[in-house]
Amino acid sequence: MDLTISILYGSVRSERQGIKAAKYLEKRVGERGIKTHLIDPLEYQLPFLDKMYKEYASGEAPAPMEELAEIFRASDGFLIVTGEYNHSIPPALKNLLDHFQREYLFKPSAIASYSAGIYGGVRAAVHLRVILGELGMPPISSMRPLPKIEDKFDENFEPKKSQIDRSTTRFLDELIWYAEALKAKREKGVPF
Repeated sequence: MDLTISILYGSVRSERQGIKAAKYLEKRVGERGIKTHLIDPLEYQLPFLDKMYKEYASGEAPAPMEELAEIFRASDGFLIVTGEYNHSIPPALKNLLDHFQREYLFKPSAIASYSAGIYGGVRAAVHLRVILGELGMPPISSMRPLPKIEDKFDENFEPKKSQIDRSTTRFLDELIWYAEALKAKREKGVPF
């Protein structure tokens, strides 16, 4: 089954480390023959939320928002890569997520979290599960925490320890299973 997965990355900090995790995951998903879109808020520069995409008249949304809406509509699942800021998600990620809703409906999500500390961003990931559920993209049960992110990957976004690939494989297997299942069900129709 042909699938498209959008990988949403949340940090805009000047020395951000989580982009390593996002690019690693993009690589691993792509190796499975799945089309990917890496969505980086630094590239799209969405304004602070004033109006959601759905609140614009047809053809009047800002160009970056229109482009993202098209990508999200074509996506079969979402892989969210989040850091942990004060036990929650980065503001750029929340802003990105909140601009859309219909585009996410009935598509699974998965959460990869990271931090410089030993917990790997799990407190942000737990908070993010509630947000994703409310947006209509139910999160899979597995999460992929990456503690001490600055030491996890080399300059080619390859893991420095083989354990990272083993646990990532299982995590991606689950996301893809849900993406295929929900895509097949969406093709038969949705509840609303």
